[in-house]
Amino acid sequence: MSKGKGGKRVIEVDALARVEGEGALYVRLKGDRIEQLRFSIYEPPRFFEALLEGRDYSDAPDITARICGICPVAYLLGSSQAMESILGLAVSPEVRALRRLIYCGEWIASHVLHVFFLHAPDFLGYDDAIAMAKDHPEMVKDALRLKKIGNALLETIGGRAVHPVNLKVGGFYSVPERERLLTLRDDLTWGMETARALTLRVSSFDFPTLEQDYCCVSLHHPDEYAITEGRLVSDRGLDIPIDAFEQHFDETHVDHSTALHGRMRGREAPYLVGPLARYNNNREQLSDSARALAEAAGLGARVANPFKSIVVRMVEVFYAFEEALRLVDGWTPPAAAAVEGPVRAGQGSGCTEAPRGICYHRYVLDREGRILKARIVPPTSQNQPQMEADLRALVQRNLALPDDELQWLCEQNIRNYDPCISCATHFLRLTVERDARSTRA
Repeated sequence: MSKGKGGKRVIEVDALARVEGEGALYVRLKGDRIEQLRFSIYEPPRFFEALLEGRDYSDAPDITARICGICPVAYLLGSSQAMESILGLAVSPEVRALRRLIYCGEWIASHVLHVFFLHAPDFLGYDDAIAMAKDHPEMVKDALRLKKIGNALLETIGGRAVHPVNLKVGGFYSVPERERLLTLRDDLTWGMETARALTLRVSSFDFPTLEQDYCCVSLHHPDEYAITEGRLVSDRGLDIPIDAFEQHFDETHVDHSTALHGRMRGREAPYLVGPLARYNNNREQLSDSARALAEAAGLGARVANPFKSIVVRMVEVFYAFEEALRLVDGWTPPAAAAVEGPVRAGQGSGCTEAPRGICYHRYVLDREGRILKARIVPPTSQNQPQMEADLRALVQRNLALPDDELQWLCEQNIRNYDPCISCATHFLRLTVERDARSTRA
């Protein structure tokens, strides 16, 4: 512990690596008052939108998928749907079902990775999952198998688990045989029951106290828990089509970060996307068994504690297994793997629910099908202002904690959002300078 100028207490978390940029936390306190708080992501230019300009529309899915190795299907489908809206293409019900099924695989693989290998160590008091596995070997083994089943869905439908290569504008290059999908049924059944048990296990964690008045934004579909499509809604009355996204949402630069911050037009406070937003907006679209599991896990009709996002993720894992079983049992191969149509100029948008929240795409094509403009708004940029607001509330509430405990709590809060895989690598360092008047434990 050291002292800052004027006897001020300064909390500083060094830069994160491998988070689609670099992140840092800086808090300056005077007495028990927060003078300044910055959660910064120093995102290096990646130029994906510029890389797309001049390329054929059909290149967009495979190029944008490289933005993220954890949720490539979100980019594959979002860009495909945007192009389909321009070209006037409507996929068959069988292709739509297959898209939802592969997305279930991505939700399972991503959520399980986050819950058990990146976030659970926070709640169980371990520095990493390797140390945790020594005391909880069966939980880790079950989690590894759950993730493997999610990967199997991605591989069976998409050709491989990381950056699947079988998806395209209009559908798929080829579709799997029904018999091959049915071979996954036993694993999916085991996965659903194991996810149920692990959800209850996760719900027994000790959750820090923090309640936030979130403005929840997500996709919504009247007939199903929205994953691949729907209208954009909020719990404050917003209900718009996808192509109206930019009329209501924007991104701005802030002085302390090179990453864009998402904002809702006409609203000063931030908004939330991701599991809590989906659950709060769409709980009634969950299956009866998923709602019953949520209730058994202690979740009410609305969840306002960001630390309980780990429980909501597990309810979504259970639902994804249940939904995958339903889709496998009811699926029949389409007459054609993809729908084709003439190329034309135009503008179109697409949006899906990545594991971390809504991922929006907009493209403008010329009459030869070349991309003139591209815009992609990922969930992490939308959540950055809300992450900062959570940190402010959390630090203010826990000023009395010793330095190491406050550091741990701040890191844990960042990992509530699963903004990227390395946000949970447990190596952040915290520098604290305390004013002598600050409250201490």
